[in-house]
Amino acid sequence: MIAQLDATVARPEIAWDGLLPILTLGVGALLLVLFRSLMKQLPKAAADQAVPVIGGLTVIAMWVVGGFAGTDVPLAGLRDDLGDPLFFFGLLIMVGLVGWFAQYLRLSVDAALTVMIGLTSLAAIWGVWTDRYEVDGAFGLVGDQLGADGFSLVITGVIAGAIVLVALLLDDYLEREGMAGAEMYVLMLFSGAGGAVMASANDLIVLFLALETLSIAVYVMAAMHMRRSESQEAGLKYFVLGAFSSAFLLYGIALTYGAVGSTNLIVIADFLEQNRLVEDGLLMAGMAMLLVGLGFKVAAAPFHAWTPDVYQGAPTPVVAFMASAVKAAGFAALVRVFVTTFADHADDWQPAVYGLAILTLVVGSFMAIVQRDAKRMLAYSSISHAGFILVGVQAASDEGISSVLFYAVAYTFLVIGSFGVLSIVSGEGDRGTSLDHLDGLSTRRPALALALTVFLLAQAGVPLTSGFVAKFAVIGAAVEARSYWLAVAAMVTAVVSAFLYLRIILSMYLGQAEDDAPTIRVPRAAGLAIIVALVITVGFGLVPGELDDITRDAVPVLIAAG
Repeated sequence: MIAQLDATVARPEIAWDGLLPILTLGVGALLLVLFRSLMKQLPKAAADQAVPVIGGLTVIAMWVVGGFAGTDVPLAGLRDDLGDPLFFFGLLIMVGLVGWFAQYLRLSVDAALTVMIGLTSLAAIWGVWTDRYEVDGAFGLVGDQLGADGFSLVITGVIAGAIVLVALLLDDYLEREGMAGAEMYVLMLFSGAGGAVMASANDLIVLFLALETLSIAVYVMAAMHMRRSESQEAGLKYFVLGAFSSAFLLYGIALTYGAVGSTNLIVIADFLEQNRLVEDGLLMAGMAMLLVGLGFKVAAAPFHAWTPDVYQGAPTPVVAFMASAVKAAGFAALVRVFVTTFADHADDWQPAVYGLAILTLVVGSFMAIVQRDAKRMLAYSSISHAGFILVGVQAASDEGISSVLFYAVAYTFLVIGSFGVLSIVSGEGDRGTSLDHLDGLSTRRPALALALTVFLLAQAGVPLTSGFVAKFAVIGAAVEARSYWLAVAAMVTAVVSAFLYLRIILSMYLGQAEDDAPTIRVPRAAGLAIIVALVITVGFGLVPGELDDITRDAVPVLIAAG
């Protein structure tokens, strides 16, 4: 009986090259743990030289992994033009410069390794995109459970980019708070791997397991500041409400299985395309439960209650990761399940998303303007931005999906930059996050004040920033889908939210700092993260064409391997 069963079970086909972006994050977390164990056995002098070595190895790792992920070694054309001797000489110079720069940033070993893993994952994504996706289109990764398409590659790139920038923010923060160690980085990498699987999932069970991998790691990260009771309270509240939402999601999966007979998104989409259910109450209930579970992850009202308390209590760099990578993964799952799988039942779920979008926009914008703590302000701002992305989801069109992706990329960098500045300004214990602590920032640290001003103006949707292009794209998608009142609501709440950002800007430029205000030190690594976020925010605002082309090509597809 067992032998007969084994004979009938086929091994799923696996595309290892396409899996490299995800494997880099997951396996990288394990390697970080092993490397830390090895470092404890080495003399301190050897440990001090590890950072420049890791910096140099980053260049080589990106080059090698990018080659394995694609069909050709990266920079092959340049190598042919220059010749092998000159090319490898230039590569060695690049290795040395990057190693020196890592040493100049004064990175810890854990931060340097995490940055290396994130950049290597980005190189793998680039290899898959240019050599596989642009040539052959979407392809399966693991049987009919995981697939690689432009949508999943862009979201995985957003997550990997967020990991790199947040690792730079965490480096000095953990040292300042007495939390130095590899634990936070390992958890962030595992969470990022879970988010990447969510973006590629072709099965509801796989999506649920990936969601739990992402969530459990973030629960712990939120509660890791043991010297702050607010952090532990934030972690506990996030865990309890997250478990509650997971129950809704799991129940929705069960009801969907009962209605369709499968949890595989490819099978579900084919079934709904070929069959019209006479009594679809079970499917409607399943979609409602799925919407509730995923709505919690993206902080959509009325499932947003956890957001302001968790954002205020959790370590500020962790909040930056939650607001960027975690939110992007949640919206990736929302698009994959509803827009792609339930496309033939769009008339059933679009009204619910329509209502969620309006409620989220109103709650986020109006509740934000009555806050006095900058982290709570940005928490409600994050809810408002979730409403804008829901506007694109509700459109249920290629234009809508493109706008969702553009918004996810733009918001990732501007929110990391915003919380990066707050992480520096807040001081020891994350205490200095009220508007009073931002008073006179322009006189104490004009560069930080200018950077935060740009990020806030981008969130308000001021022209010449990526935030303006993102808002314009989702509103355009809503108009194209004839959701005129939703577009009007988005524009009105954008004006309301602008008052919030102006309050913070006025505090920085017109407020008077106290005479005994502490000196603000800007760590080099954190400063680099803010500069990168600033350049991307302004760059995609001035020249959005390249990112717009990528997001328009990144169409989500349900496809199996083989």
